[in-house]
Amino acid sequence: MGLVYSLVAVGLNLIYGVMDVLNFAHGEFLMLSMYICFWFGFLWKIDPVISWIFASLFTFLLGLLVYKLLIRKVVNAPALASLLATFGLSIFLRNLALYLWGPNYRFLNKTLLGDLRIVIGGVCIGAPQVFAGVASIVVTLVIYFMIRKTKLGWAIQATALDREAAQLMGIDTEKIFALTFGIGGACVGVAGGMLSSFYYVFPEVGVLFSLIAFVSVALGGFGSIGGAFWAGIIIGLAEGLGGFLIAPVFKYVIVFVIYLLVVFLRPRGLFGW
Repeated sequence: MGLVYSLVAVGLNLIYGVMDVLNFAHGEFLMLSMYICFWFGFLWKIDPVISWIFASLFTFLLGLLVYKLLIRKVVNAPALASLLATFGLSIFLRNLALYLWGPNYRFLNKTLLGDLRIVIGGVCIGAPQVFAGVASIVVTLVIYFMIRKTKLGWAIQATALDREAAQLMGIDTEKIFALTFGIGGACVGVAGGMLSSFYYVFPEVGVLFSLIAFVSVALGGFGSIGGAFWAGIIIGLAEGLGGFLIAPVFKYVIVFVIYLLVVFLRPRGLFGW
């Protein structure tokens, strides 16, 4: 789960690092992605191994739409405006899912990788979890190299560092903001698609992942994609080991104890500067 947490946090941190907007609806993008993959599998027998592509494309386009209709109006306003806007969007999307599909927990009983197990160092891991982890690493690397090695990535970096200077250099910052929000949505869409093969789907599922993503971002350092990635892994390990060695009911307690210790000792996060 740590690598999935990482991918969710990377998308959230990318948006914040470029736009200074904390997207409280990030988890609801994940929830919609999970529902898309669930219904593809339930109605048309298309496995999440394939349907995550459609889900991530949907969340990318949804990100563009949300930016055009909502975020663009508040991106230059005080931070509270964007917080309230995305929080309201979160409530709307959650209740829309509740209205459309009800509160029931849904699960894909048969998936392409569902019955496969992989043994690593004597530990048996489900193939869907391994596939989700590998996909999360690949997508994170693609995002990292896109930002570091492409013209679009350089434009994103320039916009994040100094918006006005970027505009003077001829960069269309409005376009960069829209694409950044879309890419952040696509990241969480991939994560949701991967999760749908082994995790329950329900309207509130995004709340937990939003919370973990915010903790990962704060733990790794706001604006640091690498920090968010490694923080997600740390949280996943703490959750898994804590639940195994102590008790399952304490797994999130351990995560938040680690978070509070890091915030107390290093407020900028482990990789912040």
